[in-house]
Amino acid sequence: MHAFRLKIRQIVATATPQAFRTIGWIVRLTVLVSFVVFLMQYTGLINWISALVSPIFHLFGLRGDAAMAFVSGYFINIYTSLGVITTLDLTVREITILATMSTAAHAIIVEGAVLRKTGTPTLYTILVRTLASLTLGLVLNLLLPGRPEAIVGSSMVLSDVPVFAIQGDFWPLFGTWAKGMLRLVVMMTVLIYLLNIVQRMLYEFGIMERISRLLRPLLKLFGLPEKTSFLWIVANVIGLSYGSAAMLDEVARGSITRKEINLLNTHIGISHSNLEDLLLYASIGGIWWVILFSRWVMTTLLVWSLRGYYRLRGC
Repeated sequence: MHAFRLKIRQIVATATPQAFRTIGWIVRLTVLVSFVVFLMQYTGLINWISALVSPIFHLFGLRGDAAMAFVSGYFINIYTSLGVITTLDLTVREITILATMSTAAHAIIVEGAVLRKTGTPTLYTILVRTLASLTLGLVLNLLLPGRPEAIVGSSMVLSDVPVFAIQGDFWPLFGTWAKGMLRLVVMMTVLIYLLNIVQRMLYEFGIMERISRLLRPLLKLFGLPEKTSFLWIVANVIGLSYGSAAMLDEVARGSITRKEINLLNTHIGISHSNLEDLLLYASIGGIWWVILFSRWVMTTLLVWSLRGYYRLRGC
């Protein structure tokens, strides 16, 4: 027992400095991006961007005002998208399509920065996630039953939405944002730190090797290397932001090549946080298995295509 406690203390002592360096980086980035987006909301710029893209949303079987849910989630996170969706009178079909698009491409700046830290270029992440999201919307609109012949409902007219329009009193809105951000920072700090400790323990006690063997068939189907199993679990259970410390620590070990991390990031960029996000969207009417499996099909096609590209180049 004494040896076990000593081992735990050594793990904590080793993991703590790296964990808090990552926590400092991800918290600063999250606060900065969130504040910029808060200003975009306060000045009405988010509303204008939503109105700008709303005319194309009929291609996805969605009303124009659904653009607000997608755009807010794209720049901020899933929770803002959910908040907007609950104010709209959408059908199960519409919620499912919008949820699939949003889970494929959300928090694009922060999560793009996380994947960039692990070795995948930000521009690649943004392009792949955005195009995958739009493609999924188009395909689901064609495949899901009940496709409307014409989209009926509210629309956003660009000429009616000013580029700059103050949305209320600054300080009360800022106070609400600051309180929410403080709660998020505390939660991120605790989760990121604890996950980093757990990660080290899994390796030190040989549990990670067993998990890798268990996931081997699924990862092989996805076209992912077996050694990426832990990162795949982290991304799917708690997401990219909360899992950033564990992901960076894993990459720092040097056991994963640049090609392998690009394959993984192509997959988890589009399909991650598949516990909480699916439960949240299912709770408001989304069909969870469509949201999950449609993205898995998309990521499998993309990863195997990327593997083919690497093979052609002799990488």
